Amino acid sequence: MLILTKSIMAMMIGFIISALTGLIIIPLLKKLHASQSLSIYLERAHSSKKGTPTMGGLIFIIPTILITLIFIYLKKIEVTYTLIIVMFTFISYGIIGFIDDFLIIKKHNNKGLTKEQKFILQIIVATIFFYLFMRSGSEPLLWVHSLNFKLNIGWIYGIFILFILVATSNAVNLTDGLDGLAGGLSVICFLTFGIISWNAGWLEGYEDIALFAFTLVGSLLGFLLYNTNKAKVFMGDTGSLALGGLLGTYAILTRHEILLVLIGLVFVIETLSCIIQITVYKLTKKRVFPMTPIHHTFEKLGMKESDIVKLFWTAGLIASMLALIYGVWL
Repeated sequence: MLILTKSIMAMMIGFIISALTGLIIIPLLKKLHASQSLSIYLERAHSSKKGTPTMGGLIFIIPTILITLIFIYLKKIEVTYTLIIVMFTFISYGIIGFIDDFLIIKKHNNKGLTKEQKFILQIIVATIFFYLFMRSGSEPLLWVHSLNFKLNIGWIYGIFILFILVATSNAVNLTDGLDGLAGGLSVICFLTFGIISWNAGWLEGYEDIALFAFTLVGSLLGFLLYNTNKAKVFMGDTGSLALGGLLGTYAILTRHEILLVLIGLVFVIETLSCIIQITVYKLTKKRVFPMTPIHHTFEKLGMKESDIVKLFWTAGLIASMLALIYGVWL
């Protein structure tokens, strides 16, 4: 009962602070003209979104970090290597996204950081992650729970960490194309990983990172007050990269990297649609989908944006419930 009470309290505080933060951040972003240019392929369909401010990820990043620091000060949360890794990755990827958004706004086009610059920054984050991970006493194991299979892969685990972080951050970034889509799916994913973390009693600081996840869930719900259709603000790369990097972090720390595919199923499908489209087009000069990521295909087929978001949320919720049955109950 205490665990449930703590979780609800964290979500409630996160929601309230995030909702209030939005009242401050959004007018400020509008005043600074922090709007992102629309893709030329979406100008007609998304013309009503022109001028909507971006960098809205600050609305859930700032409250989550602030509340966690308050919890630490009040000794409700202990500072462990596990929590440091979680906070470091969340903040680092948020900074990478913030720089990207800032350059896009400054240049008045959709060209921020180059792929090479992003990758270099992600390598730096992954390297520090691996160092903290090893200092925490964790082993660089490739661990498949269902088969009770463990393999120590040494320094190669650092490359594995980089792959997971890059893949998840890009997946959330690609999915962030419709009002409330990435934010709602992230609520489901982090609620799932919060529950999984509570069940990871073998992990040092498991309760602390669980509370962090629930705090973020509350903050994301506060953000969705302003991000669901018709959005008053976009999360931008500031938010999507932070969420994606953190999603990969929870999968690595709780040793559920494979289960991440099911928990983040919609993110995976969105990414695969882009990979398939690019690969087939390069080989045949033909397109498999009218437009990718795949949520834009549903738009091209005439489906309302709000209906697409609800459909994808439902798919994400079902996938996460199945993941919980396997990852916690069975």
